[in-house]
Amino acid sequence: MDSFVAIDFETANQHRTSICSVGIVMVENKIITQEYYALIKPIPEFYSFWNTKVHGLTQKDTLDSSTFPQIWYQLAPIIKDLPLVAHNSSFDKSCLHATLQAYGLAIPENDFYCTFRSAKKALPNLVNHKLDTVSKHFGFTTLNHHHALSDAQACAHIALHLF
Repeated sequence: MDSFVAIDFETANQHRTSICSVGIVMVENKIITQEYYALIKPIPEFYSFWNTKVHGLTQKDTLDSSTFPQIWYQLAPIIKDLPLVAHNSSFDKSCLHATLQAYGLAIPENDFYCTFRSAKKALPNLVNHKLDTVSKHFGFTTLNHHHALSDAQACAHIALHLF
């Protein structure tokens, strides 16, 4: 796969609609050409202790942030019909679809690929297939795990090796 968009979401709570940050990395002809990060006002607008413990974001961080539709109108022209890639894509895909549906927006039909599942198949001898483990295996060591842009960057680097 020569061109794709790596995407990562962080959520504020247990609801898939509670996207509070997004990171994307655009890859064209196997070259990273664009990166994007945004904080997002989640719905519902509360932060669980456990989610904050994972990514460090709180309601104070997103209080004045844009809503998802405002961000989506910026992202959709970048993403177009390119394949989307995520590490544990079932989570990111379900967040995207649930949030678009919650706002009454069209759900795109982009193909969605998973670097986690692909790494499990291609690299069965790794100690585990977590994002940080797989990204280190491929030489990407600047991971700020659970920051949406950093995770999308790691995912893009993994995808460049696996796909």
